[in-house]
Amino acid sequence: MEVPQLLKSIYWVGSARKDMRRLPEAVRYTFGYALYLARRNEKHAAAKPLKGFGGAGVLDIVEDFAGDTYRAAYTVRFQGAVYVLHVLQKKSKQGAATPQADMNLIRERLKLAEAHYHTEHSQP
Repeated sequence: MEVPQLLKSIYWVGSARKDMRRLPEAVRYTFGYALYLARRNEKHAAAKPLKGFGGAGVLDIVEDFAGDTYRAAYTVRFQGAVYVLHVLQKKSKQGAATPQADMNLIRERLKLAEAHYHTEHSQP
């Protein structure tokens, strides 16, 4: 008999959940499945480490739909938790790089996630 696998907790930082709900259904499905895999300690085939965050602790998934590009950034850096940091429709047509304002927001939200994780998991 197979033992059911426990899923990591998922936390949405800032407006990430609200932003996810605004995406087209097909994109939400892809991102939702990627987050489900992350909660199982697995990685979606399209998930890649986000540059500038020192390794694979922050992942980025990109989905193209109807001529638009959508991105979701999340972290699996913390044991037992997945934090969704940012979900966006890419507006810039200049290359594949994530705009600096979005990178700054991801960094800020990563700090919030770290503070939340340490508060939730601190020993009394």
